[in-house]
Amino acid sequence: MSPSNVSTDSAGPTEDPAGVIAFQGAPGAFSEAACMARYPAMTTLPCKTFSDTFAAVAQGRAGLAMIPIENSAAGRVADIHQLLPESDLHIVEEHFERVRHNLLACDGADPSKLETVRSHVHALSQCRKLIARRGLVPIVHADTAGAAAEVAATGDPTRAAIASQLAAETYGLAIVEANIEDDAHNTTRFVVLSRQPTDPGADAGPVITSFMFQCRNVPAALYKCLGGFATNSVNMTKLESYMVDGSFSATVFFAEVEGHPSETALARALSELDYFSREVRIMGVYPAHPYRREAAAIRR
Repeated sequence: MSPSNVSTDSAGPTEDPAGVIAFQGAPGAFSEAACMARYPAMTTLPCKTFSDTFAAVAQGRAGLAMIPIENSAAGRVADIHQLLPESDLHIVEEHFERVRHNLLACDGADPSKLETVRSHVHALSQCRKLIARRGLVPIVHADTAGAAAEVAATGDPTRAAIASQLAAETYGLAIVEANIEDDAHNTTRFVVLSRQPTDPGADAGPVITSFMFQCRNVPAALYKCLGGFATNSVNMTKLESYMVDGSFSATVFFAEVEGHPSETALARALSELDYFSREVRIMGVYPAHPYRREAAAIRR
């Protein structure tokens, strides 16, 4: 996709927002590649920050947002869990995208004369072996696609970037070396956000329920909150905590479980959680991505 086919921070005057999907980053970002892989018919909308991306959906300039939430090599994406509860948006789907990093340079550049490489800090850390092998000086950039755009704009044959194949196509750069990531499992999990929640139904196949809760300030509060999931044999696939309002005593948890809230086991577990919590909020109920089964099969 060329830059002329990409929206920039606002849908065009005749563009139906329902056909627009927002992402954080410059055109050619891995998030845009995920948008194109999952929703090839939708127009992508680049946004400068995650807050801008959330706002694009909340304000009706985009129907959906593709948000990275965690990476198999780098861990969770910062800020997302704080933005989710503030946005009033709902998780309606999840998407797993295999991250394939590429070393990019200006067309015609001599690979042996590359001196520096620019990219997001996570991309640089995920390609340490390549950087060391080529003796490049890593320089942190705000995002991978932005680094590629900068290399293209300068035309400096000694500069390289680590970014996606889409970024190479977008900015007319050459791929010096492909698939340079250190870990073959390098995969990013995205969640798709919408203003309206969806409900696939309990009989629609494997379902994931995402929710947030805050424990009451009592002894063994977390143990009591989670006890219902154990006694009802509900599999919890994620549990993360973060501080709220700068308090060291008030902690909010983001959790994900397998199952639909209408199913007896999960309904009982959520009821027990509600009893021991100050607040429970369902963030989304959506189909489990097939990648989950594939990854589980590989681990076995």
